[in-house]
Amino acid sequence: MEATLKTQGEIEAAICEGISGFEQDYMGRGPKDIRTHLIGDLLVVRLQGVLTAAEQQLVKTLPAEKGRDLLKQVRTHLVEAARPVMEAMVEHVTGVKVLSLHHDISTMTGEEVVLFVLAEPPQFREIKKK
Repeated sequence: MEATLKTQGEIEAAICEGISGFEQDYMGRGPKDIRTHLIGDLLVVRLQGVLTAAEQQLVKTLPAEKGRDLLKQVRTHLVEAARPVMEAMVEHVTGVKVLSLHHDISTMTGEEVVLFVLAEPPQFREIKKK
């Protein structure tokens, strides 16, 4: 059983790959950088450089609050529509049920954060130190 468990780093890398693929499929491009952090029963995914050229233009040309609100609305709708796909991917990688998903994006920095709350901390094998 122990040999089939992933390490924490392998879980985090697989989540990065899955979320990056989601960004490619749903947004048309992947992030410039992506990091996942497993902290107990929380899975925090931080994406940088996610705004498309069209989204950047939208934010620049509309009044600040209107552009920001519109972009956040669109991104939120896309994430909500794809929620079952993302949750299934996280459950497959971690072996743990997802209780909730939280999402936000900054139009100023082009940074996006996705937080998954898991039913329990996933099991993983420790890396043997030499």
